[in-house]
Amino acid sequence: MDKRLSWPEYYRGIAKLVAERSTCTRRKVGAVAVRDKRVLATGYNGAPSGLDHCLDIGCLRQQMGIPSGQRHEICRGLHAEQNVIIQAAIHGVQLKGAVIYCTTQPCLICTKMLINCAVEAVYYAEAYPDDLGEAMLKEAGVPHALLSFP
Repeated sequence: MDKRLSWPEYYRGIAKLVAERSTCTRRKVGAVAVRDKRVLATGYNGAPSGLDHCLDIGCLRQQMGIPSGQRHEICRGLHAEQNVIIQAAIHGVQLKGAVIYCTTQPCLICTKMLINCAVEAVYYAEAYPDDLGEAMLKEAGVPHALLSFP
């Protein structure tokens, strides 16, 4: 008998699949917001709608020699978590009480945005070098954990 995926495995799998739409040349990231066993919004990292993507024109951060985890403002792309928030807002979906599944731990900027959205928890498959972001989730009382993906 085949084992059925658990809900967390299912949502983590969706986040992993969403990451495949990423147009970032450095790191493919996907995120999904879930509440009451329903997908509310998804997002992946890439340039704003209608603009050229790094896959097409190259990575500005790489050209400038900017290391991962630094100077997030120098990038054509939005983060996956930012795109989840934007997609939810465009469609009038509230993220309060949602659980966020990400392929990578949210950066500090995304962490602050998710805290202000009043998300219930954040789970991710890969750690990111951002101790302050993790500390802020803890301070805000938002459960978060590194979880392996299927």
